[in-house]
Amino acid sequence: MELFSRSYITLCLIEYMVYVEAVIKNEAGIHCRPSAILIKERATYQGDVMVHSESGSTTLQSALECIMLGLEQGARVRIEVNGANEEAFAARLAQLFETKFDFPVG
Repeated sequence: MELFSRSYITLCLIEYMVYVEAVIKNEAGIHCRPSAILIKERATYQGDVMVHSESGSTTLQSALECIMLGLEQGARVRIEVNGANEEAFAARLAQLFETKFDFPVG
């Protein structure tokens, strides 16, 4: 007999993780340049990060993974952060995802 089921352990881990949701506001969505900014910001954080969308998930450690999500204007993302200062970092990532970047497209 198992003392803890797998679902109980998962529930406990989620309990200590912070998450926020953001809506993509950039007209061109999250393309190469915004992805590079997100990845650079992610590299400053020592904890765990996971971003989920309808099209998939990424740890934000690769710009290509971020671009492959195909995040267009209006898309919603859920940002999960676990580690030191997780609330502040989750809010910072949400702010970046919601930024209207003024990069020219093309």
